[in-house]
Amino acid sequence: MAMSEAAVRNRRAGGPKRLLVLDQVISTMAVRGYSGTRYADISEASGIAVSTLQGYFGSREDMLIEAFQRATSVAVEAMREFTAQFDDPWKQLVAMVDRGLATDVPTWRMLMEFWTAAAHDTELRQHATALATQYREPFADAVRRGVESGQFDPRFDVESIVEVAVANIVGVLYPTVLGHLPLPATNYRDVVISQLAYVLQVDTHETSGNPPALGEQEG
Repeated sequence: MAMSEAAVRNRRAGGPKRLLVLDQVISTMAVRGYSGTRYADISEASGIAVSTLQGYFGSREDMLIEAFQRATSVAVEAMREFTAQFDDPWKQLVAMVDRGLATDVPTWRMLMEFWTAAAHDTELRQHATALATQYREPFADAVRRGVESGQFDPRFDVESIVEVAVANIVGVLYPTVLGHLPLPATNYRDVVISQLAYVLQVDTHETSGNPPALGEQEG
């Protein structure tokens, strides 16, 4: 079924069990992809009849789209909660970079499917745009706080610095999914951190010492 350009989809009943089904859809899509995930796959994985799934979601397409929305919203909210624990702007930036680069392959696969689908679906594209703004905000907040405290003296405007930082994280999606870039075996993370330190003109030894290795971030 081709993805529609409908502005708003009707959501159906189902309650807590419906949310559990959506989590199963997310897991299945990470393995099978958008086009390869069928009602029958979700029925087999969840033990819920296809007819019940149709009652929950209406169409296979709407089920997959709603699963995308749930998965990405949860991921962005988790990042927001994670960053709330940091008072030091530089530690926050380092931790966010580490958390982003430590994203597991199934999650990257799901995001790959999500962004591909969003390119062809109006509602999903609007959702992706809103989430992108929310995801960037903790990065922008850390940079702004660092500037206000005198810890950072940025060489470029905050928006551009944030865009490059985020691009350095999400840019590893395809290389990671395809197995072309085994991050722990490279200096990629250290290059990203060094780049941030340069554009923000921050003395990492005075602020937080040597940045922790990938997987050893605070929190």
